[in-house]
Amino acid sequence: MAQVTIYARRRCIEAGRAAISDAIHGAVMAALAYPAEKRFHRFIALDAEDFIYPEDRGEEYTIIEVSMFDGRSESAKRALIEQLFARLDAEAGIPPQSVEITITETPRVNWGIRGVNGADLALGYRVDV
Repeated sequence: MAQVTIYARRRCIEAGRAAISDAIHGAVMAALAYPAEKRFHRFIALDAEDFIYPEDRGEEYTIIEVSMFDGRSESAKRALIEQLFARLDAEAGIPPQSVEITITETPRVNWGIRGVNGADLALGYRVDV
């Protein structure tokens, strides 16, 4: 399981929501061997006065938070971050200087999905990549 929250200025999200989502999902599929049909993205569009950051991040400054089951290798997480930077730049026009990424992992037992504890859920894909 991977849930992604995207924070950016409202103008950036409104202009590029589909491209941003496609870039992120492409990175998740490539780096984590994630199924195409498992896209979970939440966009938080912020007005300029509600999103304060250093000027050197640029107008496109975007924060990506990935919450997922634990179990991925360090190399898979490194690949995810690398893929996110590259795809957001190439596909959504957001330069790496304007992107910050955090990955938070929690045990499957800490998730509840479709009425089932995450530890008991049949996934249909591997987490140990």
